[in-house]
Parts: sequence; C-alpha cells; structure tokens
Amino acid sequence: MAMPSSGCLFFSSSPATLLLRPALPRLSLPTRRPPRPRQHISLHRRATHQGKPPGTNPAAASSQSSPATHETLTDELKWEEALPSCLQRESLPRHVAIIMDGNSRWARDKGLPVSAGHEAGYRSLKEIIRLSCLWGIRALTVFAFSSENWFRPKAEVDFLMTLFQGVLTENFDIFVREGIKVRIIGDSAKLPKPLQQLAKEIQDVTVNKTRFELIVAVSYSGRQDIVLACQKIAQKVKDRLLEPDEITESLFAQELETNHSRDFPYPDLLIRTSGELRLSNFLLWQSAYSELYFTKSNWPDFGEADYIEALQSFQRRQRRFGQRIS
Repeated sequence: MAMPSSGCLFFSSSPATLLLRPALPRLSLPTRRPPRPRQHISLHRRATHQGKPPGTNPAAASSQSSPATHETLTDELKWEEALPSCLQRESLPRHVAIIMDGNSRWARDKGLPVSAGHEAGYRSLKEIIRLSCLWGIRALTVFAFSSENWFRPKAEVDFLMTLFQGVLTENFDIFVREGIKVRIIGDSAKLPKPLQQLAKEIQDVTVNKTRFELIVAVSYSGRQDIVLACQKIAQKVKDRLLEPDEITESLFAQELETNHSRDFPYPDLLIRTSGELRLSNFLLWQSAYSELYFTKSNWPDFGEADYIEALQSFQRRQRRFGQRIS
C-alpha cells in the first residue's frame, strides 16, 4: 500500500506551478556560540531514566557515557538555555522519526492547491529540524518518499524529484556550516542521476559532522530494507565468510540502511501526524522498541507546541524493553 500522498516533502500539481514557484527558503538553524562562564557545570551528562534496548552497540554506549568535549560543553550550555521549562533534558529522546502526513488534507481544508500544502509541510520540516538542533536531540529521520510512490503519475514523481534536489541544493552550505550529518536512505539507484550525485556529495561532505544527524528516507521501504539485509547475509554465508549460527540481531542490524547511525540507530520516538494509526512500511525493524505517538494535527500545522506535546508524552512513559522494572 502506497504511503499517503501527504507523506512526501513536496508536491506540485502542474509544470506551471513549479515554474512560477519562488525560490525555496533556506533553513534557519541556531548557530554555535562560544561558552559563557558558568559555575558548577558538570562535564558529564546526567544519567537518563531510559533503559537500553537489547543489542545496543557497546561502543556507542561507551561513547555516550564518556566525558564531554569542549564542543559538547558549549552545546550543553546552549541547550540548557533553549529548552522549554516543561521538558527535561536528561530524558529527551536522542533519535526522533517522523511520518509526515496531512499536507493534502491541510490544503484541501483551506481550499488551496495540493502544492501549497506540501510547501507548508516543508516549512514545518525546517522548524522541526531547527528545534531539534536547538534542544539537543541528536538525530531526526523523516519519511520523504516511499518505494510505493514510484507508481504515481510520472509528472508528479518528476516534480518530487526536482523539488527534493532543489531543497538539498539550497541548504547544502547550511548543513556543512551547522555541523549536520546528512544521510539519504532508500533505493537511490531509482533516483535521477543528478539527484544521486547530489545526495552522494552531501553525504560525503557531511560524513564527519557530529552536532546533529538528519536521515531522509527517499525511495524507501522497510520491508525491502529487511529483505536486502537478508540477501547480504545469505551471500556471506554462501561465500563461507559467515556461519549461520553466527547470525545475531546485532549483525543483522549492521546490514540495514540505518547502519551508518551507529550512535543512534533506532528511533526512541516515532511520530505520525494527521490521525493515521499505522507505520506505512517505515523503519519496521528499527522501530521495534520505539515509543509511538499519533496526533490528529496535519503535518503543516505541526509546530513547536505539537512537538513539545509529543516530547512530553515520551517523557511520561517508562521504557522497559521487555524487562521488569520495580
């Protein structure tokens, strides 16, 4: 089943709409500031109330518990100042995933063309990226275009690819300057060649950025992600590089599209807008222990207040990962 049309970042109903469309606005992200003197600042992050899911990468866990660097201290000071008082920094999700849904409904309710809904959805995405960076969330994964979306009319798909390339081009320098690592997951071989090249370039240039990680799922299928991982492991067994009894959950996870996110491979919180109550083939393996949050707000209406409400809901939950916690 194809992902809802509003799950895409952008959509335009005709070539004329694209030609008349104004230049895409750039992201406005919080910039780094030098640390200001402050007494009694701990260089260690406070322990969280959350447990760790089975199969957590030991190296990642070790890196998260190590003393913060000067850069991390700077970020801690900034986050402490920026975070709304109703949120607790020590229990924020490290990785948030979002199924952006409701752009078409938003536009229809306002008597606007669908393209206006998707442009409004893009503005919402920019704001959520900005707030995530500002509040200290470390990774954000967004569902931009599903593998099923290729079955839509060619004109619509062409618009989506063109607009997606325009957004990456417009914000390339900002991602680099602000320390944002960008990952594009999905079947990139189906993307237009110029978009493939741009996606590879932005990933290569930002690969060592550590402030924030933005994962964009394009031409992505959770089921296909699992199938491809199985095929890779089967080939290793066939080539006698691996024994069947050596296959573990951790090894399997290394073959998934999200394997490059070693510090935060699994979403702690998965949000879906517009009132739909399903995952739509998104991060099926990775979301096994994710906290799910569904809101009736359409994606273009999803702003700071909605994000805070989702984060508060997350912080009220006790994550057990199958364990009994007294």
